Amino acid sequence: MKVLGLLLLFALSAFAEAGEPLTGTWVGISSMIIFVVGYYVIATEENYHINKAKPALFIGTLIFLLAGFYYYINGLNPEPLTKEVNELILEIAEIFFFLMVAMTYIETLIERNVFNALKYNLVSKGYSYKQLFWITGALSFFISPVADNLTTALILSTVLITIEKEKRDFLVPSAVNIVVAANAGGAWSPFGDITTLMSWTAEKAGFVDFFYLFLPAIIGWLVTAWLLSMFVPKDKPHFDATKEKKEKVYRGGKFVMVLGVTTIISAVLSHQLFHLPAMWGMLFGLSLLKLYSYRLKRKYNTDVNIFKSISRIEHDTLFFFVGILAAVGGLHFLGFLDLAAKLYGMVGPDAVNIGVGFLSAIVDNVPVMSAVLKADPNMGADQWLLVTMTAGIGGSLISFGSAAGVGVMGKLRGIYTFGAHLKYAWTVLVGYILSVTVWYIQFEIFHKF
Repeated sequence: MKVLGLLLLFALSAFAEAGEPLTGTWVGISSMIIFVVGYYVIATEENYHINKAKPALFIGTLIFLLAGFYYYINGLNPEPLTKEVNELILEIAEIFFFLMVAMTYIETLIERNVFNALKYNLVSKGYSYKQLFWITGALSFFISPVADNLTTALILSTVLITIEKEKRDFLVPSAVNIVVAANAGGAWSPFGDITTLMSWTAEKAGFVDFFYLFLPAIIGWLVTAWLLSMFVPKDKPHFDATKEKKEKVYRGGKFVMVLGVTTIISAVLSHQLFHLPAMWGMLFGLSLLKLYSYRLKRKYNTDVNIFKSISRIEHDTLFFFVGILAAVGGLHFLGFLDLAAKLYGMVGPDAVNIGVGFLSAIVDNVPVMSAVLKADPNMGADQWLLVTMTAGIGGSLISFGSAAGVGVMGKLRGIYTFGAHLKYAWTVLVGYILSVTVWYIQFEIFHKF
C-alpha cells in the first residue's frame, strides 16, 4: 500500500503540472484514490475473500457517478460525459457479448461430454507425465486462439487435476505451462485474449495482421516449455482400465464444434467485410446453436438447454471486465491517461510497449491494455501488435497477471499458487525476452508483416 500511495502521489503531481481539467479537482483526486484502493482489493481478493468482480463493478460505476455529480453541482454541460459513457457502453457491449457467446459454446461442449472424452483419451493412452505435459501445453497453445485463453486454461487445468491430484512436480510446471501457452496462443489471434480482442475491435490492426505474431509467440512458449519440462518426472500416471469408465461424446457434440467454428467465421466476416461489430456474428452463431438444440429436441428428444449453458458461464469474469473497463474509461474521461501518451513521446514506443508486459504481470493485462487504447498514442501497426503481444504474454510472468492464471489458481487451489509459480517465473521471463527479440528481428529488421 505504501508503494501504491507513492505512485498515486506521483501521478497526481504529474497530472497537476500538466494542467489537465479535472485531475486536480476533488472528483479527479477522489476517483484516483477509489481506483487505487479498489484495485488493491481486486489484486488481494484471496485475503479478503471477495470476488474481484464486486470491487471492479463498484469502482467502475462510482467514478462516473462522481463525475456526473461534479457536472451537476457546477452547472456544466453534461454532453461530453454522456458522449463518453455512450461510447464506453458500445465498447463494453462488444466485448461482453463476444465472450458470453464463446463461453456458452464451451459450456455446451462440456455438457455434451466433449472434454470428459478428451480427458479419458489422454489418460488411457498410457502417456508419461512428460508427454502429458507437452500434450496439454500444445493443446492450450492451439485451442486458445479459438476458445480464448481463460476458457482454454480452465479446461486444461481440469484435465491436469483429473490426471493427477497430488504429484506437485508434475502439476505445478504443467500449470505454468498451460498458462504461458494459453496467453502466448491467445496473442496471435484477434479473439484469443481479451487484449487482442480489444485491439482488433479498436481497429489498431487488421484481422490477418495478428497472425504475424505466431512466430514470436510459439518460439517464446517452446523455450519456456522446454525449460519447464526439465522439472517434470518421466514416469507414468496410474490407470486401471477395469475401473475407469470410458467417456464418449454425447449426441450432437461434434456438430456443436462445427457450429463453433462457423460462429468464429461469422464474427470475422461481420467485422472485416460488413463493418459490423464482431459480436454481431457471434450472436448469429448463438442463434444457430439454439436452433440446433431445438432440432435435437424434436428429432432425438435430446434436451440441450442453451439457457442452462448460459447460466453456467463465468459471469463474475464478464462483470469484472465490465467494471474494470468502466473504471479505466472514467480515468480517461477525467484526463489521467494522457500521461501514457506523453510517455510514448518521451521514451519511445519500443521501451514503453516492452514495459507494458511487466506492468501487465503486476496489474493484470486487461486494464493495462485498456489504458493504452484510451491514451491512443500515435503508433504503427507493428507497435500495436507488439503491445498486444507483450500485454498478453507478459501477464504470465506472475500467477495473477492474467485471467488464465487466475482461473488456474482457482482450479488447482493450494497447488498452483503465487509462490509455486514464482519458483518457475525465470523460465517465463526467458521466453518473454525471446518473444520480444523475435518480434524485433521479424518486424523491425526484416519487415515481415
